[in-house]
Amino acid sequence: MSWRAQGLRTWLLQRLSAVYMLLFAVSFGIYLLQHRPIDYTWWSDLFTRPAVVVASLLFFAALLYHAWVGVRDIMVDYIHDTVIRFTLWILVTLFLIAMGSWVSLILLSMVEI
Repeated sequence: MSWRAQGLRTWLLQRLSAVYMLLFAVSFGIYLLQHRPIDYTWWSDLFTRPAVVVASLLFFAALLYHAWVGVRDIMVDYIHDTVIRFTLWILVTLFLIAMGSWVSLILLSMVEI
């Protein structure tokens, strides 16, 4: 696969992640407006549903991927020193992996099996 095709795939995946995040945010917002959450128990009951947890995990995976591609593109465009760019890539990647792990632990701890 050529570099051009790799860039096209990354561009397409970033756009698809944005579409998923938009659809999730709009549908979740409509759901919240219709059900008016009042207390912690309501939120806790909502996130014990596997479908909600899976949809939320996909949302955060799309968010983290979208952020990684965006930050990577900014670094490629504006940071020309290879050592600094590589170091920042590593730091951003570790940060995003940590955030993804944290969100996953939180959401998966809510699911009742």
